[in-house]
Amino acid sequence: MTIQRISSGGTYEPQIGYCRAVVAGGWVHVAGTTGQGETVVEQCASALTTIEAALTKAGCGFSDVVRVTYMLPDRAEFEPCWPLLVEAFGAAPPAATMIECGLIDPGFRIEIEVTALLPE
Repeated sequence: MTIQRISSGGTYEPQIGYCRAVVAGGWVHVAGTTGQGETVVEQCASALTTIEAALTKAGCGFSDVVRVTYMLPDRAEFEPCWPLLVEAFGAAPPAATMIECGLIDPGFRIEIEVTALLPE
């Protein structure tokens, strides 16, 4: 089985020892992705852009995502992100989980992780 590793050039990738996405066995596993911006909505949009780029490099898109996990330090900030999530996933909604937890940097307000199935 061939494994493809996709880097986004993120700051933490070389420091921690991971890559943005791994393609293996017909699956695309995108690492937890944070975004830039002051608000949770700005960070969500930025994270989705980074995820979309990784999915595109892997040969798929948001419509191929089967699982998404949202991690936020404050669950009350999740609802303002819903319109962006519906825009990204609305036509083909994946199974989803939202977890309230601490993130690696206190400035991060949302982290998003996805798993996608490559099209045949």
